[in-house]
Amino acid sequence: MTAVVPDLLQTLAEPDEADLARLDAWWRAANYLTIGQIYLKANPLLRETLTAEHIKPRLLGHWGTSPGLSLVYAHVSRLIRHTGQQAIYLAGPGHGGPALVAAGYLEGTYSEIYPQISRNEEGMRKLFRQFSSPGGIPSHVSVTTPGSVHEGGELGYVLVHAFGAVMDNPDLLAIAVVGDGEAETGPLEGSWKGVSFINPARDGAVLPILHLNDAKISGPTVLGRKHADEVQELLRGHGYDVIEVSGQDLPGMHYRFAAALAQAWGRIRDIQAAARNGEWDGTRPVWPLIVLRSPKGWTGPAQVDGVQVTGTWRSHQVPLSGVRDNPEHLAVLEQWLKSYRPEELFDADGAPTALLREQGPEGDLRMSASPHANGGLLTRELDLPDFRGYAIEVAEPATGRAESTRRLGEMMRDIYARNPETFRLFCPDETNSNRLGAIFEVSDRAFMERVMPSDVALSRDGRVMEVLSEHNCHGWLEGYNLTGRHGMFATYEAFAMVSASQTVQHGKWLQEASHLPWRAKVPSFNVLLTSTAWRNDHNGFSHQGPGLIQNVLTQRGDVARVYLPPDANTLLSVADHCFRSRSYINLIVIDKQPQLQYLTIDEAIEHCARGAGIWEWAGTADDTSDPDIVLACAGDVVTMETVAAAQILRDRLPGFKVRVVNVVDLMTLPRQKDHPHGMSETRFTELFTDTVDVVFAFHGYPGAIHQLVHGRPDADRFRVRGFIEQGTTTTPFDMTVRNRASRYHLVMDAINNAHRLPRGAAGLKAWCEAQLARHEAYVVEHLEDMPEVRDWSLNRTES
Repeated sequence: MTAVVPDLLQTLAEPDEADLARLDAWWRAANYLTIGQIYLKANPLLRETLTAEHIKPRLLGHWGTSPGLSLVYAHVSRLIRHTGQQAIYLAGPGHGGPALVAAGYLEGTYSEIYPQISRNEEGMRKLFRQFSSPGGIPSHVSVTTPGSVHEGGELGYVLVHAFGAVMDNPDLLAIAVVGDGEAETGPLEGSWKGVSFINPARDGAVLPILHLNDAKISGPTVLGRKHADEVQELLRGHGYDVIEVSGQDLPGMHYRFAAALAQAWGRIRDIQAAARNGEWDGTRPVWPLIVLRSPKGWTGPAQVDGVQVTGTWRSHQVPLSGVRDNPEHLAVLEQWLKSYRPEELFDADGAPTALLREQGPEGDLRMSASPHANGGLLTRELDLPDFRGYAIEVAEPATGRAESTRRLGEMMRDIYARNPETFRLFCPDETNSNRLGAIFEVSDRAFMERVMPSDVALSRDGRVMEVLSEHNCHGWLEGYNLTGRHGMFATYEAFAMVSASQTVQHGKWLQEASHLPWRAKVPSFNVLLTSTAWRNDHNGFSHQGPGLIQNVLTQRGDVARVYLPPDANTLLSVADHCFRSRSYINLIVIDKQPQLQYLTIDEAIEHCARGAGIWEWAGTADDTSDPDIVLACAGDVVTMETVAAAQILRDRLPGFKVRVVNVVDLMTLPRQKDHPHGMSETRFTELFTDTVDVVFAFHGYPGAIHQLVHGRPDADRFRVRGFIEQGTTTTPFDMTVRNRASRYHLVMDAINNAHRLPRGAAGLKAWCEAQLARHEAYVVEHLEDMPEVRDWSLNRTES
């Protein structure tokens, strides 16, 4: 890569009269289309006098941020036309949807994707009618908006999505407009740190544009009211070279923003050229950032009913309300729309004039048509090793222990080596803790700040992403996935709830994308949760919470997957499946601590393919008749307790028929009509019968299982033991006791709910109660001797 030619920079910084005419016309057209979407259902080109019949019955939308968004879009499009730069546009100011829809319409992409929204007067009428209307499109930049990889409806994530998009994407420039209301959110405040992880030799660049208009929905913004020097000091402290543009005068703002954008782009290209030509000393670059100060609702009505609107929070949504019933407001709206001179912008048929068409780039260089914003078009299949090569030998079930996630780490190490540009792990400073550290044999952690001699596996060339922020890790992977690359987000189970709303929003994105044939399927969003609720024997109650399972279960079946592998070999099989899948949220929950191993690799593959199965070696029932009780389990610790409970019943109640069913794919439990993975009625009956009671030990909240088996035969026969918010700093066994999911509780449930009570059942129940009392007494007695308590709780047998 070569540095930018000075003459080109001068051309970009100083638009000539023709360039200025194109810029101004395009910007006016975008503003006109934005207002039309908010207000009009007919008469889109004002070819007749505006009347109440032309106005939508309900006015919804957000005008205030839109003129600034359109100004930025127009200038970046000019930059692309002159330079051929590949770019995507991420609109952080939540509900700037009409501006980005207008941009796609002016570029022609919108009509190419949605032919009914043609580039003529009738198509424009349909464009206006569909906005914020039932059966139409939402008011924010959503998955239906061409060129979008960022759902604008949830504030705080524009920068993390932008940084994820440019990782391993060296030719891409992500324009990330940050709203000043959005800048008040915690996730956004943490996401400025993305420059500490971007390598200019290998990655693309993010150009943040902080759009300060000093107002959110009903009041001022913090950064908007801060002194300019304070804002610059804050952003310089984050590592940015701040370029400021402010005003509202025209054409002055066009000249100033063109110069600022040229300066920023030239600085980005210089940084990248130095890094890629061997002229870089390795220190973190100081990347450019633009602060754009423009009035809220710029070019809209200055006052309405004698009250200032433009430049205040009153222009945030709909500056003129009650237009259908207020002739004065109707006249103001007509005057406002005509101020953009639509007759100069659209021809007799209603199509954009040549002046508008000349303003933007062509083909895939249009930001609304960029394949980077439809990443499935660019996705390459992962070169995956054979996961069988990482298997644990299991001579006999439940006799040996191993750290299951360590084998996954070895597998991911080789995935890293085979896919040096398309696979990354995102983890909040917990890669080693989660036993995935084998990855560091082939890649360091990415870090662009100072590296000390005492640091381990840390360098500017690393590609393992560690930062102590679930929001950053989650959002980076979303941006990475949506631009066509593969990865995994690994974190402690309880901390997954920090970014749970991001998981939900991404699920909504995937769900909506599945209904849009033009959206190509993207690599799945893979989540690995370890340090689970049942195994936090040093952190305590604050680190015990399986809530993300519940969140993912609320997603539609065409995107939601939840896996609970009980051992290493099932984990390997599940992970291989997830890495190959497309457009799902794959949630994998398994602990990192040493745990019992049950299945050979071939058995694990068959078990995972079915999603659930009978473990005949663990129970006593045969296939010739129904069992007396079904002991089911999903999750590693509760599986161990279930196997132990079955052994107690086998040893102490000979002849009592127990069936053990393990569920690894939680989504096999619903009916087939409720979820694509749901097992057939015949298969469900084979496992659980139609009449025998089921004692189900579950990793998460008990209500989840009841939700999943709703509609199955006699669903009330399922008795679920799971996490019920009983916790402290204690051992795994004690956790199962506290949450009434221990082997002794499962045995008592089996006895209490069995169809047949054999001789000795009452004595066994009493024995279990005595064991529970003995455990409680022992823990209380040895509270000051925690290592002994831990050892006793973990290894104590029922004898």
